[in-house]
Amino acid sequence: MKLKKEYSEESLIAGIKQDSHQALKYIYKAYYSMILHFVTSNSGTEQEAKDIYQEGVIVLYEKLKEADFELTCKIKTFLYSVCRRLWLKRLAEKNKYGGKINDYEEFLPFEDEAEAMNEQEEQYQMMTESMIQLGEPCKTILEDFYIKKMSMQQITSKMGYTNTANAKNQKYKCMMRLKKIFFKEYNVQE
Repeated sequence: MKLKKEYSEESLIAGIKQDSHQALKYIYKAYYSMILHFVTSNSGTEQEAKDIYQEGVIVLYEKLKEADFELTCKIKTFLYSVCRRLWLKRLAEKNKYGGKINDYEEFLPFEDEAEAMNEQEEQYQMMTESMIQLGEPCKTILEDFYIKKMSMQQITSKMGYTNTANAKNQKYKCMMRLKKIFFKEYNVQE
């Protein structure tokens, strides 16, 4: 799902505190797929993922409305943590979960997950920047193939290549350029 406008963490938090419909709408769209994946990968349905996400956003909203609450992590990390706990609790209620939530806390420390998520988010940002630096037509070819899941025949037709072998060759060259740009940036930041 592509979002039209990007918001900073600070503007989203300020927007929620001021009851901005746009900020809440953005959050609903931005992080839902993460929770959908988590719930459906752990014995849940899409409808259950929607319910859990709704509850998670309400918790975020209510916490941000508290005068003494300060969010010390990213919104995405907070929502993931809250939704994970809610989902584990729901599984325990359905007897699909073999223990108490507290029994698993030491095995699923939030800090480790938060750190991993932050690192993953940084890599995602670097990949996004690398794609921008890659330029056209490589950006379109790679997005069409890896994100839009278009076939090489469809890409050949769209981009005007004479055959799929030429399109595959171009995709390979684009991927090599992307790797070079990404790892150059990645090594600089380490």
